[in-house]
Amino acid sequence: MPALSAPPFHVLTKPSGASCNLDCTYCFYVEKDRLRRLPGPSRMSDAVLEAYVRQYIASQDTPEVAFAWQGGEPTLMGIPFFERVLHWQRIHHGGKTIRNGLQTNGTLLNDAWGSFLSRHGFLVGISIDGPPALHDAYRVDRRRRPTSSAVLRGVEILHRHRVEFNTLTVVHRRNARHPAEIYQFLKKIGSRFLQFIPVVERWSRLPAEEAGPASRRNLDSPPATGADPSDAVTDWSVQPEDYGLFLNTVFDEWVHGDVGRVFVRDFDSTLAAWAGHPSPICIAAETCGNALAVEHNGDVYPCDHYVYPEWKLGNLLATDLRDLAHSPAQRRFGADKRDTLPAACRQCHYLFACHGDCPKLRFVPLPGPGTRISYLCPGRLAFFRHVDPYMQIMAGLLHRQRAPAEIMSLLRACAPAATPGRNATCPCGSGHRYKRCCGAKDRARLRPPPPR
Repeated sequence: MPALSAPPFHVLTKPSGASCNLDCTYCFYVEKDRLRRLPGPSRMSDAVLEAYVRQYIASQDTPEVAFAWQGGEPTLMGIPFFERVLHWQRIHHGGKTIRNGLQTNGTLLNDAWGSFLSRHGFLVGISIDGPPALHDAYRVDRRRRPTSSAVLRGVEILHRHRVEFNTLTVVHRRNARHPAEIYQFLKKIGSRFLQFIPVVERWSRLPAEEAGPASRRNLDSPPATGADPSDAVTDWSVQPEDYGLFLNTVFDEWVHGDVGRVFVRDFDSTLAAWAGHPSPICIAAETCGNALAVEHNGDVYPCDHYVYPEWKLGNLLATDLRDLAHSPAQRRFGADKRDTLPAACRQCHYLFACHGDCPKLRFVPLPGPGTRISYLCPGRLAFFRHVDPYMQIMAGLLHRQRAPAEIMSLLRACAPAATPGRNATCPCGSGHRYKRCCGAKDRARLRPPPPR
């Protein structure tokens, strides 16, 4: 009998470490180099690059291998570095299809970059937090100047060279109250794949003289027992209730007009859960540990939110990447997400869609020793309650092998100026009574089997 394949894992690669040409107020990654006190510049050497490319391709038991280049700011490495990336990928591909993704702030993109990215089929992620007034609230350069105009020039470069891109928007204290404006803006600049990442950071463990301006870097350990979580988070961290309202507002715009045309990562993950499938993103999965981080010097960490000395798994120049990814320490890290769930989460009706959120966010204390839930729990709960009836309909469509986008026509048909009486003919044209068609009982009829 052939050996079972190891579970696949993904890597966020940091060729420039935490180095960046910007100084975003909320950046959680800036303190990494200070904490580790590594000598020399944060640049991946050719020796580390070759070893990483070779080991990562060999470790993937799939016909396609996706590389994700992040930072810091990976474009600081320059085009010649990525030409060497492609060189080693051509040598070590082993018959597999190789794809590359680049997450960038976009400010350094020019026509040379546009031509290179287009020619080699890179998928680009642009970090942009909405229209200029909202984007520039925290995304500034090292002289504290706004960056929105430079980012939008980068987006125009991508359009000019027909480079496929998506957007990553950090949801913070200021822009969280402008969801519709942000959503429409992202569509206007041509994004059709959207990620909304809530920023929740706590004050740094570093001394003020090492942590940087206002000692503003994040901390990945719980606050003191009994501490008020509002005192622990930074003043740019999103409020849980605002985050829930942000998602709900964007969802309402999306579900009425953009299903199947615009893809929002949170909504895709939620629909997967309602349809009884595992979440495609780690924060909503039952366990984690399959999204590692590789630093510029070859150090490997369980997650890019845990790039701290005490969490280091090893170095790929000394230990093969596959062995580190499937090591007991990494498996334990992943299982802890499930095994440390408090009773409040285990009893929650929406556990199947959330699984307790990212462990990094579980620092809000509940009564009882060692019981902590996610800081964002109130917002996520509000979101799940809001989308529940819609998700039931879309999951029902999927189970009947129909497109979830059909929900838009159902909503249009069943949204007359006045809601019809329970025994009136449904305005969708089915000929059935409203209560048995697009009314409340229809939602119950479309409910899929309970997720396991």
